[in-house]
Amino acid sequence: MKTASASVPMIDAFKDGKYALPALPYDYKALEPVYEERTVRIHHTKHHSSYVKGLNDTLEKLNAARIAGDFGGIKALSRDLAFYGSGHILHCLFWHSMKPGGSKVPDVIAKQLDVDFGSAEAAKSQFAAAAKAVEASGWAILAYEPFAGKIIILQCEKHQNLTIWGIYPLLVCDVWEHAYYLQYANDRSGWVDNFMNIASWDFAASQFDLAKKINIGI
Repeated sequence: MKTASASVPMIDAFKDGKYALPALPYDYKALEPVYEERTVRIHHTKHHSSYVKGLNDTLEKLNAARIAGDFGGIKALSRDLAFYGSGHILHCLFWHSMKPGGSKVPDVIAKQLDVDFGSAEAAKSQFAAAAKAVEASGWAILAYEPFAGKIIILQCEKHQNLTIWGIYPLLVCDVWEHAYYLQYANDRSGWVDNFMNIASWDFAASQFDLAKKINIGI
């Protein structure tokens, strides 16, 4: 499979041979009152950074296993690689999936949403419903599926589960409790409704533009 060039949020996510915690594209206070500074700061500096550390630690353990020729722990290490790696990448996308004041849906992606969902508003409604209905913890993901050349909406539980291989994420909403509990308590629906008000459809459109350059060769 040929892939498009790295998109904006991934530029600082890998540096000097290791995964890294990228800076936010806005100030910690910028999303208030929808997303308060304390929650954003803890989410970014504690939770997201823990995925970065876990990912790098796992890669070091895998390297040590290869050197020693001992793959007795490969099942757990493979699981950790998927868990921490998915957590890191999805969080990178999550920070860019929001912007102060949100944004309207640009025409470049609105036309495709009309085709695939009937309208942009219908896509928004399905995305919000999917986010609210994720079982336990996870994500809602708006994604481009390159085999069919269409946009789909997925629920992703436990980061690495319930995906379609080859999809290109366009917009994601984090519904793990650490993403909203300090501010919204157990009101996930309230968090999702407010997330939709700060969703960056400009970012989704830029991701969509990159995604359309993916070529599938079988």
